[in-house]
Amino acid sequence: MVNPMSRSSGCCPSLCLWRTLLVLAFLSGVASAADPIDIGSRRELLVDDHLIDRLTGKAELRLHHPQPREIALVTDQPWEGNAVNYVTVFRDGTLYRMYYRGANEVYTPDGYHSTHREVYCYAESKDGIQWTRRHLGLFEFNGSKKNNIVRDGLGTHNFTPFRDTNPAAKVDARYKALAYGDSKAGRGLYAFKSADAIHWSLLSDKPVITRGAFDSQNLAFWDAVRGEYREYHRDFRKGRDIRTATSKDFLTWTPPSFLDYTPGRVSELYTNQVLPYYRAPHLFLGFPTRYIDRGWSESAKVLPRPDYRKLRGAKSPREGTALTDGMFMTSRDGKQFHVWSESFLRPGLRLRDNWFYGDNYQNWGLVETKSSIEDAPNEISIYVTERTMQDRPGVLRRHTLRIDGFVSLQAPLAGGELSTKPIRFSGKQLVLNEATSAIGTLRVEIQDEAGKPVAGFALADCAEIYGDALERTVSWKGGSDVSRLAGKPVRLRFEVKDADLYSFHFRD
Repeated sequence: MVNPMSRSSGCCPSLCLWRTLLVLAFLSGVASAADPIDIGSRRELLVDDHLIDRLTGKAELRLHHPQPREIALVTDQPWEGNAVNYVTVFRDGTLYRMYYRGANEVYTPDGYHSTHREVYCYAESKDGIQWTRRHLGLFEFNGSKKNNIVRDGLGTHNFTPFRDTNPAAKVDARYKALAYGDSKAGRGLYAFKSADAIHWSLLSDKPVITRGAFDSQNLAFWDAVRGEYREYHRDFRKGRDIRTATSKDFLTWTPPSFLDYTPGRVSELYTNQVLPYYRAPHLFLGFPTRYIDRGWSESAKVLPRPDYRKLRGAKSPREGTALTDGMFMTSRDGKQFHVWSESFLRPGLRLRDNWFYGDNYQNWGLVETKSSIEDAPNEISIYVTERTMQDRPGVLRRHTLRIDGFVSLQAPLAGGELSTKPIRFSGKQLVLNEATSAIGTLRVEIQDEAGKPVAGFALADCAEIYGDALERTVSWKGGSDVSRLAGKPVRLRFEVKDADLYSFHFRD
């Protein structure tokens, strides 16, 4: 190929200058694209290909799945019911807070109807496992205020609170919420505030976001990394989809735009459940509900409770044939999401209380809880709907997952490797969240930017890692201190054999 910068031609000086600038701009862009990624000391989860240069051998990224545990709550109070969807859970100091909808639907051959108005209910826990209802005394239901209703009136279809960690948040707005409402002031998402997470009032008499469908769980949070509020809400674009917007004050929002998906939106997405991951807040994790209607197939006829399924679908077929389960997606900018096409949360081997439209809605929020195994570390708990809109009260079941355990680099005993793109780090030690079998191993090599092993940090120098740990320090023959490489462009080469690598970070 002829170098365009060295070509001798009869072009005029201005044209030659233009060509030279164009080539320099191109080369500059290439160099910029190859610049090392500065990860500092932040934790990196292997949930996308952002840091990956190549996978070799039998190595792959493997999606993991939450494990069902005990029933956390049965919504059997008169003001609750079988339509408990749109649940929020977050930890607030030593207290775990839960908000869930109280609603009840009855199906007949002529359709379905609600037996009482929608309200929002509140429960709390000291450990995230055993939940109690407080009698709040705020709203009357059937002549009594002895109930745990935390919100009545505007916004009770999908009231979604959060603790506002914005340092500038006012004392009377330490907690905020978005909820759909349709009133004389307008239709859209209304903003709420609270000083104590129990007593709520409007931040504005008018809806703050009006472009969207909103008939799902719509949410917002303070993004500490980017210094702004971000919200996600429901709309339609060739089916159920998600929009997002940002704000500096929670009242004035940018025009909402649809999310972009890699490799593409693989299903209609009902809820979104997006949040910054608390251990790596530069990463957004989303747990949307997949919505799919496969019709009255032969398989549909043998799913749990076929007679009740036919009753549900008598007036509106999708009420009997549509299915919902959980998905997983990730983003680094809040707008472009990598979506895993496989289900994160399957309905499971069930005979009665699952495999219906409305089941398997994951709550919004991830909380750490103690493991049921006495000497095991904490795990992540989520809360999932079951028995939705059946002819008895709804259920929330707790599920658990390893901390950081959404996706892992995994390979069988035959082995495989992952090599990163060039990175820069800060810190003295490389720490892994890893698990192996009794025979499995994991080793790490540190390379220079060109991919050549750094002296003393070659794969052969690495002490074989085996075991199961959330924080495992990597050592080489010379020890674990990698500080002399901090700030320099390097690559990491991970070798795994019958092992899982969930996350890594550098620490002092």
